[in-house]
Amino acid sequence: MADRVLLRIVASRIRSQLAYRTSFALHVVAQLIGQGIELVAILVVFTQVTSLGGFDRDEVVLMYALAATAFGLADLSVGQVEELPTYIRTGELDVLLLRPLGTLVQILSADIALKRVGKVVTGLAVLAYAYATSGIDWTPLRVLVAATAPLCGAVIFGAVWVAANTVSFWVVDGREVANSVTYGSNFATSYPITVYGPWLRRVLCFAVPGAFVAYFPALALLGRPDPLGFPLWLQYAPPLVAALAVGGAALVWRAGVRRYQGTGS
Repeated sequence: MADRVLLRIVASRIRSQLAYRTSFALHVVAQLIGQGIELVAILVVFTQVTSLGGFDRDEVVLMYALAATAFGLADLSVGQVEELPTYIRTGELDVLLLRPLGTLVQILSADIALKRVGKVVTGLAVLAYAYATSGIDWTPLRVLVAATAPLCGAVIFGAVWVAANTVSFWVVDGREVANSVTYGSNFATSYPITVYGPWLRRVLCFAVPGAFVAYFPALALLGRPDPLGFPLWLQYAPPLVAALAVGGAALVWRAGVRRYQGTGS
């Protein structure tokens, strides 16, 4: 019963956005352009250099495409969690807690921003180009990596998104703190981690596991050993990391909800 109610809510949100087709199309185009600007920045860099962190242009574009697709999918599915500070500040979260549906599910389905599909389209278009031009020696295992990497990356980004925004249970208006983690990790994962210093590499590998979104899957697809000397099995670990990230985000979310005592309004 609850699942049917949720589906009806989501469907109504989508229909309301498609009712104004011109506005919707303009929003999607804006998302396409915004996501594409990051690719342009990478291409501009390669007008001045022939490699970046030991990787050529096509290899870096592959990493960008994996990261962009994963981030677009995560933004489309869980980006609404950014509104958590508003729910807490206005006291609306108290209402959600009284309903039979999960609190996080209600927040995510409250306003499905379908316009964000533009980011996904850009990522998929560049990803298709990168798969065709990066010189990948296709094997069954690499086909599996190519199919699952964007999805695992999206799960990792989504988990990071939820965990980062949970800070609002402790700092009521923690949106900017969360954005620095979510959007910052999107930018960082678009480049090989070899361009960063040792401490930031450790953060991207083990704290905010952004390296498993694009860097390690790209190495697996290209058949390259890691220039940093990380073991080969990490290139095939994104599904495991995604599962661990979801588990960690769930624990952080539950801790935040238990800590919540209302706004007093």
